[in-house]
Amino acid sequence: MQPVARLLAAAIALFAQPALAQQAADPVPSQCMAIAQSLPRATYASFTPAPLKTQAATGDGEVTITYAGHATYVIETPAGVRIATDYSGAYGSDPLPRIVTMNKAHSMHHTFYPDPGIAFPLPGWGDGTTPAKHALVVDDVYVRNVPTDIRSYGGGMEVGGNSIFIFEVAGLCIGHLGHLHHHLEDAHYAAIGRLDIVMVPVDGGMTLSAGAMTDIVKRLFASIVLPMHRNWTPLSEFTSRMSDSFALDFRQERSLTVSLRTLPRRPTVIVLEGV
Repeated sequence: MQPVARLLAAAIALFAQPALAQQAADPVPSQCMAIAQSLPRATYASFTPAPLKTQAATGDGEVTITYAGHATYVIETPAGVRIATDYSGAYGSDPLPRIVTMNKAHSMHHTFYPDPGIAFPLPGWGDGTTPAKHALVVDDVYVRNVPTDIRSYGGGMEVGGNSIFIFEVAGLCIGHLGHLHHHLEDAHYAAIGRLDIVMVPVDGGMTLSAGAMTDIVKRLFASIVLPMHRNWTPLSEFTSRMSDSFALDFRQERSLTVSLRTLPRRPTVIVLEGV
């Protein structure tokens, strides 16, 4: 077996280890899914008796979102759960997150050696045959994924190689598109459901073109759009396509604090400092 293949096999084995949690007997409803009436086969990892803390489930409380770098945003829930998206360890590691989500497009989106202090490292890829499937409740947040395909180094498409991660917390539906490489189909939109906040790669080519990404974001029609993964692409390539139907808000801070009640009335692209 080649060294890269051995490394990938070891990583899959590592991430396949079950968390210290138990399956829920009576799952709570998903707030965001368009069709599903119950939260499917969620694993509960909270040390509190209730599957989701009442305050967060009813939409009370504020969520803080911080741009850490590249495709990593840090989400902090009202109950204090810290989550880092597309985590490689380069950004968002101090203080250490409790949950990290990862995608494997390249090494800035994952690590095969997550800090052992991270309770829940969630890879967005499967074993090459079966896509990853996550449905995890930790305190006041429910984390799930919608698999998408990814371009392989050989030029083809790897089924289930990327995940759109969705975080349901404080009544908000927060999505991270990951390293998206293709248009979404109706089934993807149905599985995603409503998004109040969406984190979008705007590199204009390593993922999707600015035009294709704009089409997806306009169909998702989230209240807040957070660009990321810009690389050297001018922000205007994305924002100029969005300004007909979305407000533009350029911030001098790396963080924003938001609740269900403080979402903007007009859908808005918010560009945090550092993007």
